[in-house]
Amino acid sequence: MSMSFERYMTDMVQPMRDDLTRIGITELRTPEEVEAAIQDSKGTALVVVNSVCGCAAGQCRPGVAAALQNEVTPDKLYTVFAGQDKEATAKAREYFAPYPPSSPSIALMKDGELVHFIERHQIENRSAQEIAADLAGAFERFCV
Repeated sequence: MSMSFERYMTDMVQPMRDDLTRIGITELRTPEEVEAAIQDSKGTALVVVNSVCGCAAGQCRPGVAAALQNEVTPDKLYTVFAGQDKEATAKAREYFAPYPPSSPSIALMKDGELVHFIERHQIENRSAQEIAADLAGAFERFCV
């Protein structure tokens, strides 16, 4: 029975993953992938902590997609999925200190260091357009 439930969850979540991967964001599914992508990296990287919640669907993913239309964008684009790829998400969150775990959330890293972070409460209380503007401003500041 648990295998069928796990398959159901995978099928249900796949479109939520696709919202980000179809726009060029790479999924990091293991702690090792997260570490290889972020630790000692040069340049800028966006890391989106995706989730199944309504604010991820209504504000976070559309806001990220809109922000990536900006002329200036990060060098690398990554995502981890909270509640699905738990170990990868936990590893990514190690790089987001001092912020507490939050999903969805959006981190902008520069040379492996956190330079801008949008927590869940800053996502659920704003529109996708406001999130996109916030990110575009951070891109202009840190990705040039």
